[in-house]
Amino acid sequence: MTDILRQRPGYALRRAANAMMGELSRRLATIDLRIAEASVLLLVDRRDDVTASEIGRVLDIQRANMVPLLGRLEVAGLIERKPIDGKSQAVLLTALGHQRRAEADAITTTFEDDLLARIAPEHRDHLVPALGALWRAD
Repeated sequence: MTDILRQRPGYALRRAANAMMGELSRRLATIDLRIAEASVLLLVDRRDDVTASEIGRVLDIQRANMVPLLGRLEVAGLIERKPIDGKSQAVLLTALGHQRRAEADAITTTFEDDLLARIAPEHRDHLVPALGALWRAD
């Protein structure tokens, strides 16, 4: 019965995304991080001028969701905030945040290597550009 759906690219993409994000979530849970939290740590690394609004724009996270996300990271001791000017604050990694970022990077890199290993070698170089064309429709 699902054969007709398996031929539809939107259905296949949704199923693949759900499966891959579930797998990445399980791997990141071993270091007590969610995907969005790991993404913030990877984005903020080695920067001292990233604001919450910039993080939200890059990761496509609404302001209402950014506040609790950054709050969890701050309570966990992974980030801190530093005034940039009179109205903006930079989000910075703490020493523990740098350590957790390195762990998240290793997990994510292994996950992505495993993901690409599932793709036929002749299609690997085209996967990311093809996916990017779907969500960066300008």
